[in-house]
Amino acid sequence: MNFFKKLFSNKIESPKEKNIQKQEVNLSLDDLFVHNFINKGGKFLYCTNKQEVLDNLVGILDENSWKSITCLDETNLADFTDSLSIEISFDINNNAPIFTTCEHIISDSGSVLFSSNQLKEKKIHELSNNFIVFAKTSQLVKDMGQSLTGIKNNYKESIPTNISAIKNFAPEKDEDNFLSNPNSNSKNLYLLLFEDL
Repeated sequence: MNFFKKLFSNKIESPKEKNIQKQEVNLSLDDLFVHNFINKGGKFLYCTNKQEVLDNLVGILDENSWKSITCLDETNLADFTDSLSIEISFDINNNAPIFTTCEHIISDSGSVLFSSNQLKEKKIHELSNNFIVFAKTSQLVKDMGQSLTGIKNNYKESIPTNISAIKNFAPEKDEDNFLSNPNSNSKNLYLLLFEDL
């Protein structure tokens, strides 16, 4: 009878159990990025080879019925744009989705950092609401500080300008905030993340 009494009585937490419940979970940089990115409304597609990148790109275009895109990084994305059977513009068209690369993807905020190398002289809010971004796992950094240091190290001779980030991936959430419009950096963003490590 004492056995059943112990079994069904209210369990008292030991100090060890309380410590376990309060313990923080430390995610790896890539897990933290994916968690933060998805929580902010980003759409994430992991790719292990270039054919997967192309297949996912075609899937995104088909899903949204997009018949044209604006490619802002012609040099680095030619492998993919040459295989597409849609209209591709290399001049900025505000209506067509933007297909570009980025400088870094930032783990602690789940954001995507761009510079003039990707966006030219345009501000993010001046571009289409729809972005498709090709990034590599080697571009993953912990925070904005590491990202800016990376830019400085990568472009020692000529540091790019127009450095800005997309931090929110649900543009409709900003519509009620008069401070956000018309300068909102929120975009409907698909990230094609290529494993290169």
